[in-house]
Amino acid sequence: MTTRAAVAAAVVRLEAAGVPSARHDAEALAAHLLGVRRAALFLCGRPLDAAAYARLVERRAAREPLQHLVGTAAFRRLELRVGPGVFVPRPETEVVVDAALAAVAGHPAPLVVDLCAGSGVIAVSVATEHPGSAVHAVERHPDAVKWLRHNASELAPHVVVHQADVADPTVLGKLDGTVDLVVSNPPYVAEAELAEVDPEVRDHDPRVALVAGDDGLDVVRLVAAAAHRLLRPGGTVVVEHSDRQGESAPAVLRAAGFRDVTDHRDLAGRDRFVTAVAAPATP
Repeated sequence: MTTRAAVAAAVVRLEAAGVPSARHDAEALAAHLLGVRRAALFLCGRPLDAAAYARLVERRAAREPLQHLVGTAAFRRLELRVGPGVFVPRPETEVVVDAALAAVAGHPAPLVVDLCAGSGVIAVSVATEHPGSAVHAVERHPDAVKWLRHNASELAPHVVVHQADVADPTVLGKLDGTVDLVVSNPPYVAEAELAEVDPEVRDHDPRVALVAGDDGLDVVRLVAAAAHRLLRPGGTVVVEHSDRQGESAPAVLRAAGFRDVTDHRDLAGRDRFVTAVAAPATP
């Protein structure tokens, strides 16, 4: 069977399994096996290992994440290493990085903290797209920290990694009141919503990276408290949230004492993240 025929058969199999990006994933798996870019898949002339390809296709049909199968996740200008134990970056977070970069665009050497850093997708993006920034990445889950350390060392060695819990009031204590930007993509799925989540996420991303209490805002509250402590007056916080939290997530930041609280939508028009500014200290 030719590569083209094998991929065509894989597309049919993945569509039948309900995979929403069947053609992309079938081609990406074949390109991974052949060690070529997807754009060169049908031009490389190398033979495809049909048995190995069939095994990968079946794993994807069982809704194992594509990124786990190929070992990487593409995000903006990056290709990060990911796998079991860490949240797989999603394209929706790219607009969060846009907002983070915009917040420090006029600062030649901003001090940035990424809370709930996971694979390091936000921290590494900011560090590489704003080379003058000093970036600290905080993640508590040991499995995720392994991926975070790998990606930081490989792509942005100046990112400082901290294995710590954002709920700990001493985390980055020496930076209190000095940080220009706090950014976070925290867990934000409510307990009752987990069954509705795509199986790639529900069954393979760590539960600790997904679920955040009855309303999905438990960790957003912790991030707001940490950001309030870390930011200098006039510093900015950017927090991703679910498309059902366009009002409730901003309310958390207002309650924490931030001003200029504004919610923003992603490229699909869904509520996606909130920005706010740290108010001057009260005399």
